[in-house]
Amino acid sequence: MVSRAEKKQNKKKRKWPYWVGGIVLALILLVGGFAFYVWNQVGATVETMHNPLARDEDPERQKQIQNIFKETDSVNILLLGVDERSGDKGRSDTMILLSVNPNTESMIMLSIPRDTYVNIPGRGQDKINHAYAFGGTDLSVQTVEEAFDLPIHTYARVNMEGFQQGIDALGGVTINNDLAFSQDGNTYPEGQITLNGEEALSFIRMRYEDPRGDMGRNDRQRKVITAAMNEAASFNSITKVGEILNILGDNVQTNLDMKKIQTLFTGYAGARKDVSTMEISGSGQTINGVWYYIVPDSEFNRINTEIKDHMEAN
Repeated sequence: MVSRAEKKQNKKKRKWPYWVGGIVLALILLVGGFAFYVWNQVGATVETMHNPLARDEDPERQKQIQNIFKETDSVNILLLGVDERSGDKGRSDTMILLSVNPNTESMIMLSIPRDTYVNIPGRGQDKINHAYAFGGTDLSVQTVEEAFDLPIHTYARVNMEGFQQGIDALGGVTINNDLAFSQDGNTYPEGQITLNGEEALSFIRMRYEDPRGDMGRNDRQRKVITAAMNEAASFNSITKVGEILNILGDNVQTNLDMKKIQTLFTGYAGARKDVSTMEISGSGQTINGVWYYIVPDSEFNRINTEIKDHMEAN
């Protein structure tokens, strides 16, 4: 009987013919200067992006997160897409919880409607996206954790302007659009369409022409993000490396360090091939003249159970 640890170790092994080693060595000698430059640039970019949460200073949490990545166990990642304007701290325009299970090589992508009515610690009941305006990434992570009773192990905060630049650097994304509409001077027909950065950003922001409102908007966000992940995974343009690293460094923050990012690419990459999506069922309600998305406790419990079952699956 092969143990779980042995299975993980076997996944990491690669049996290369001896002649491949000779070619690799030759390539290293030929492009070593460039490789050294890229490696240093990656390290510098990750250092720029690295922004730990206040809770990351806790030794117990540090140990827990280190063990998760060491054993390549399931990890929950909160993606925050933030619109920051001059003189305004901004709000989290996009909130997506990714639950990644490397053992089943699967991922759940949960879109959180920005108007969801939740308790924001220290602030009371409000729209979930206001947590970022009140307390930045730290409060956003804490709010999502408490609302869904799920651990958030790490986060990535992306400036939406950088998102647009990143799509352009990848050469655009191709998605299947199931609703024809126009937005910001762009026309989006039904069927397979390829979007540049500006078109992609406009595509994921539209909600007023969609009969499903925020639910339709969240679905478009998931489509574009999934397509961008696939494009990034197959990206092989050496000439674009510097440009992409600059975009990341200027527009992304995360509490992942270099070692954990490497582990995500090597130990968790297979999960992107099996992505399932979740939506939050609720209803709109006006309270004191403000519209909120009200989610019943039973729905929070359902999401909690499904994601925990996914995390624990082998």
